[in-house]
Amino acid sequence: HHTQASLGAGVLSALLNPATQLIMNAAIVAIVWFGGIRVNAGGMSTGEVIAFINYVNMILLALMVVSNLVITFTKAYTSAGRVAEVLATQPAVSDSQHLVENPSSKAPAVAFSHVYFSYNDNQNDQYDLTDINAVIPKGATVGVIGGTGAGKSTLMNLIMRFFDVQSGEVQVDGINVTHYPMETLRSKIGLVPQKSELFSATIAQNIRWGKPDASDQEVRNAAAAAQALEFIERQPDGFDAMVERGGANLSGGQKQRLSIARALVRRPEILILDDASSALDYATDAALRRSIRAMSKAREMTIFMVSQRVGTIQHADMILVMDDGYLKGVGTHQQLLASCEVYREICSVQLS
Repeated sequence: HHTQASLGAGVLSALLNPATQLIMNAAIVAIVWFGGIRVNAGGMSTGEVIAFINYVNMILLALMVVSNLVITFTKAYTSAGRVAEVLATQPAVSDSQHLVENPSSKAPAVAFSHVYFSYNDNQNDQYDLTDINAVIPKGATVGVIGGTGAGKSTLMNLIMRFFDVQSGEVQVDGINVTHYPMETLRSKIGLVPQKSELFSATIAQNIRWGKPDASDQEVRNAAAAAQALEFIERQPDGFDAMVERGGANLSGGQKQRLSIARALVRRPEILILDDASSALDYATDAALRRSIRAMSKAREMTIFMVSQRVGTIQHADMILVMDDGYLKGVGTHQQLLASCEVYREICSVQLS
């Protein structure tokens, strides 16, 4: 419906102005033609013909304004329909009205219990995640590895409750995520997605999006932990240097480090790095991992490092191996080399 309306508005916009111009010019030609005949016959003066042309021009210019208003109204009507449709959309995930009890300090940071999930509401009994079971203790650094489309990001999205599972349960601090108010749940989590989103503002302001009231020292500490301090201090204006919209004036690695700093400044209980270091060189990636692991131990922060690179996750306390929506293995690097065929294949390709 909206596509047809947009096409109609485009056709109307394309035809209306040329049609109005054609009518104007045709009217002037007709006036000059017939006016010339009347002048020769002595029925009109030349001044009357010129005055008539001016009057017609005024009328036709007013018609052009009206035609532009018609075009504007048509486009506005189509846009309003789209906005109304978005506003009328019911959220797929509803906010909880539960009063969340105080979580137990002994509860695991995250737990997946027989989780089944499908983006298309399980049509044809096809799941994007199938029977996922894992328990993540507080303060652990967890690597999540698998090929493209294995379900790594989908699994992380369930922790933040971007989607609800079809079956099973996802818990944070021993409480089902569906029992948390959205704001409470997501205040516990810092997310660095695959694509870094930066805004037209200073470097400090971009980092403070994670915590608007962060002090200058907190911003600096977060940048240092994210290995961003070195390139920030090379900027003529330091933390006051402007970032163009989307980070157009920064490299991919610099954008990723600022996004990580923005997540760290919040001091989250759970940090999710969803392939967030893919643009970093190996030395910077290794320094970043050491820094974040040290922060994890100091704050008892649980870290999920989603990656396709074995080097990024092999030193994690626990590694989850995903393959085609299934959790194929859980353990340390050495344990998985001995027990998980999928992990061995990934390692043989990357580490051979």
